[in-house]
Order: sequence, then C-alpha cells, then structure tokens
Amino acid sequence: MKLTKITMAIFVSHALVGCFELNRSTEEVCSNNPSLQCQRLNMGDGQCRVPRTDLVWHRYEGIKKPSIKNKIEEYEALAKYRNCLDLASQIRVKSDDKLKRLRFEALNNTAEDLKLIVKSLEKSESPQALYFLWSQIGDEKAGKRFLLLEGTSALETAEMQHALATYYTNRDPEKTRQLLIRTLELSSKSNLDPEVYTSLASVTYKLGLKKEAYIWTMAAEMADIPIASDKEIQRLYGFQESLYDELDDYADEIESAVMKGRFKESMLPSEKP
Repeated sequence: MKLTKITMAIFVSHALVGCFELNRSTEEVCSNNPSLQCQRLNMGDGQCRVPRTDLVWHRYEGIKKPSIKNKIEEYEALAKYRNCLDLASQIRVKSDDKLKRLRFEALNNTAEDLKLIVKSLEKSESPQALYFLWSQIGDEKAGKRFLLLEGTSALETAEMQHALATYYTNRDPEKTRQLLIRTLELSSKSNLDPEVYTSLASVTYKLGLKKEAYIWTMAAEMADIPIASDKEIQRLYGFQESLYDELDDYADEIESAVMKGRFKESMLPSEKP
C-alpha cells in the first residue's frame, strides 16, 4: 500500500530583507491609495502587523480587480485582523493611554467595515455572495435563494458544487456523493480543494462503497492530507494485498486526471467483486 508518501519542501528566503521590503511597499500602497483607509487600521502598532498587512493587500487587490471573490476574501482578512486586535486590546499597556485608545478605535473600525462588506454583498445575486451570507453570516433568506439556483448553470462550478454538497451532507448521502464527484469533474490543479477527497472518502464509506472510499483516501494522502495509519486502513477496509495494489493504481490515475482537469466518474472501478 502506498501509505507513506511524504513530500517535503525547503524554502530559503532572505526573511529580514523581505520584511523591510514588504513594510515599505505596504506604506507606499497606503499613501498612494487613500481609498484603502489605512489610517483606520492603526498602522503604527507593532501588534497584529501580519494580519493587518494581509488586509491592506487584499483591499488593494479588490480595488484593482473588483469581484465578489475579492470582497469575500477581504471580509475574511478583516475578520482575522479583528480577532488579533481583540486579543491585543486586552494586553495591559503601562502608561500608554494613546496606544490603548488607538487599538480600541481600530477594533471599532473593523466592526463597522465588516458590516459594510456584508451590506455590499447583500446587494448581489451571485451564488458566491448568497452562499457566503448563508454559511458565514447565517442569512437564511440568502440560503433559500442559493438553493433555488440548484440545477442551473449558475452553480456549475467546482466551488459552488462543493458548496451545494455541504448542504446535502447530512440529508442525502448519495446526492452528496454525486455533487462531490461533479466538483472534481469541474476541478483542476488551479482550483482544487483537497478537502473534497476527504469528504468523498467519508460519504462513500458510509454508502458501503469501500473500494471508492479507499481510492479517495489515497487521493487525500497525495494532496498532503493526513490519513489513518496502515493498521487502521487495514481494519477499515480489510482488502487482500493484491486489491490494495490495484486500487492504488486507480488512485494514482484519478488524482493525476483531476489535476489535469480530465477526471470523469467513469474512471472509477466497479464495486462488484
């Protein structure tokens, strides 16, 4: 069984130089783009520097290429920065009332900005916006509008098929499987979410499709997702060694096809002996 494929990468970088360059570039992009409103982010604070820098660049990308995707990513970056600010605001700073005030103001600003992004997304009918509002904000009306798009071309993307599958996970296992399979048929190296493999492994195992479940487990391992140990695999599946070898070959072929954007459901083996 191919159960110990460990890929290691060593990245060598000039961290200190890169840090200074990034800081200088961030300052420049703030000064050259007033619409980023960097003055609301407490830029001089040593705390939360990394999430704050990420937020600035997400906003900058959103200005250059406005899209629902970028708006959602800005929300996520803003939420991470706010979480960091929340922790930083609880740090006791001796004799520095100004720093406390600036952190508190930045915390309030992020709350306001999060609300503004949500209001902006509420004006959109895009499936990405509807699903985000439903899954992350708890907007049930957006959820109903999203589900009404099922079966239309609007959801015929890997991302939206995967999103739809999450809705059916505890409602209809077979439909969940079909949606996840379709997700992979619409995927390639550029947009693959490896979690689809683990979801498929889980749902197919529950459906009694043990050969297929094993294939998806191996595909997950190829995507660097931790899986069960050899003993646990043997206990879960109980195949003959020759069948493991055969299914490993299927997993290799299928994972390669997914990465190339060529996967089809017909590539899966029959569950019959």
